[in-house]
Amino acid sequence: MNRDKFFDSLWKQYISVTPKAMGIQALLRRHGEEVINDHVAFRTFDIQGFGLETVTDLLAEIGYERFDSYMFPDKHLRAHAYLVPSDHDAPKIFFSELVRAKLDSDSQAIIEEITSPLTGELTLKNLAGAYLFKRPTLEQYSRLSDTSEYAGWLSTMGYQANHFTVNVNRLRSLDSIDEVVDLLVTNQYQLNHVGGVIKGTPSDLLVQASTLADQIRFEFEDGLESEIPSCFYEFAYRFTDPTGQPFQGFVPNSANAIFESTDRQP
Repeated sequence: MNRDKFFDSLWKQYISVTPKAMGIQALLRRHGEEVINDHVAFRTFDIQGFGLETVTDLLAEIGYERFDSYMFPDKHLRAHAYLVPSDHDAPKIFFSELVRAKLDSDSQAIIEEITSPLTGELTLKNLAGAYLFKRPTLEQYSRLSDTSEYAGWLSTMGYQANHFTVNVNRLRSLDSIDEVVDLLVTNQYQLNHVGGVIKGTPSDLLVQASTLADQIRFEFEDGLESEIPSCFYEFAYRFTDPTGQPFQGFVPNSANAIFESTDRQP
């Protein structure tokens, strides 16, 4: 699979569970914009063959190299960031994994049960919308989500792009993330307010905002159904670093708040 086909397949899966992304793109196009993607993000458990070590080799197949790593102790996560050195226009990839040993024993047991069908290794095709787990019961999902919203989301949504990100620097009529946020609010899109609607400052070299995740219907292993969070849309503006180049990395404090775009809503 080449890089273009990979991202095409990601996008098709993403909009099937994130209809607001299509609405936002249509809104931006009505303002004369061409939407360019800054990055996509994925989630996984730290399971052999499906963790970050495998991911690094996997993404190398389509030209990506790891350029930074991050820790999120309060969420029990670690993450790598990837880019294509030979193509600055290629979207970056942010890939995080949950460190299971940091969770309580009940949550670890639930994850062990639902991931029991995993065999072999993660593939690029899997990342475009493969549900490889045993479905949790509603009680297991609730218990897991109470411990880790990240784990609860992954237990139901499986492998797919968790979010795409509008590259605000490449917009033509909207000059700042503030203008993008104003447009979204005017059109009644619900945004993630954790850490402020706009996360980060110019001194961080990256400012971000995101919608709240869409909701989809999910049938659990016990036959019960419920609305669960699916995926969200992000917006990022990058400032230039001391070398005069746009900052390529991520800001842990901001990313920590962005993760909560998929939290269950009251």
